[in-house]
Amino acid sequence: MFQVRNDFSAVQEVQRDASPQRVFLLLQGPHGPFFDRLGRLLRAAGAQVWRCAFNAGDEFFWSDPVHLLRHTGSSADWPAHLTVILAEKGVTDIVLYGDMRPIHAAARHAAQALNLRLHVFEEGYLRPYWISYERGGSNGHSPLLNISLSDMRAMLRDTASEVRRPPAHWGDMRQHKAYGALYHFLVLVANRRYRQFASHRALPVFDEFRLNLGRLILTPVHSLTRAVQWRRFRLSGDPYLLVPMQLEHDSNMLGHSPLSLNRQFIEQVVAEFARSAPRHHHLLFKAHPLEDGRARNRRSIRDAAARHGVADRVHYVRGGKLADMIAHARAVITVNSTAAQQALWRGLPVKALGRAVYCKPGLVSEQALADFMAHPQRPDTAAYRLFRDYLLQTSQVPGGFYSRRSRAHALRLVADLILAPEDPYQALAAGRCHRRQQIGEVLD
Repeated sequence: MFQVRNDFSAVQEVQRDASPQRVFLLLQGPHGPFFDRLGRLLRAAGAQVWRCAFNAGDEFFWSDPVHLLRHTGSSADWPAHLTVILAEKGVTDIVLYGDMRPIHAAARHAAQALNLRLHVFEEGYLRPYWISYERGGSNGHSPLLNISLSDMRAMLRDTASEVRRPPAHWGDMRQHKAYGALYHFLVLVANRRYRQFASHRALPVFDEFRLNLGRLILTPVHSLTRAVQWRRFRLSGDPYLLVPMQLEHDSNMLGHSPLSLNRQFIEQVVAEFARSAPRHHHLLFKAHPLEDGRARNRRSIRDAAARHGVADRVHYVRGGKLADMIAHARAVITVNSTAAQQALWRGLPVKALGRAVYCKPGLVSEQALADFMAHPQRPDTAAYRLFRDYLLQTSQVPGGFYSRRSRAHALRLVADLILAPEDPYQALAAGRCHRRQQIGEVLD
């Protein structure tokens, strides 16, 4: 469909002659209308906004057909098509949700080659009441990986009252499930225009829709079952290590850890638990809130526990309130889930097997997994509070993508963040430098 090009010289030539108006290209966003509402705000600010749709679900949630672009070719055609779009539209900014799926990885590469602004939204590093906004990349590509705790301490303002904090009872999970089911239904039944579309996930679209719908329908049953199961376990008084599971297709886990399957993680953790943990301790696996059964985690946990002789000490709970489970745990083991930050906030030891923005000296344990199972070391709580305050004053936006209330709260803030000349981390550093300069002028 398009011929692949090895450079972006044509795009750069167009950009040299382009007007200073900001031109945004929005790629795939969270399920639902978040990107559509964001596009309206950017247009109201005077920017030109284009949206590229890759399937019927993307198109359904975009209300401006005049500024809709369609990619109807295959994923192999996308890099060349992107080059054409960037040149023809004079794009200055690319906006996306997550930066690991193949179409977004191609956009990240193009943005780096052309020195375009790349705006990346993600689920919040602090959850569940925040979303993340960064530039250049997120998670394992985040600028946070190159900012030390000492640098954060130097830049951080002593203005805790300025941090915008969300209401205490926001929750988007029902809306998230509903939008996910609708999105995959549209891809299943209305994708005639996008016959070559292939999801970045391994499952066929019909199976995605079936699992999303089943998860939505069975939510009340699962809620009741896990409430009974968790109450029984909590009242047993058994000390336990908590393992918050991630989705097997989670790009953060696949792209920023040595593991590719949940069963590999389960086997490693259960085997070491059987060898190294005190005999009266238990191991509690908590399912991800959006777990739909495709990875067969329950079976993998049961089989691993039986194989290593600890079936009576290893448990699986389908979801539930993470805060409650962390509050009673002795320590937390994860690949690189953001759930670990709730444990760090409470001063609990955390062992991460993958790469994450919170993997800094003094926060996560540097012990071997065997030593951690036996005697987990607690984090430096002062260092974590510094890290958390830094996040709250930079990349963490109160709100959410899915429910109307939390989406509205986030949108009030993100448009200004996107339009700002500096990313949140640079803006904080620049503000600190400006204050130092003012102080110097006064002293002189």
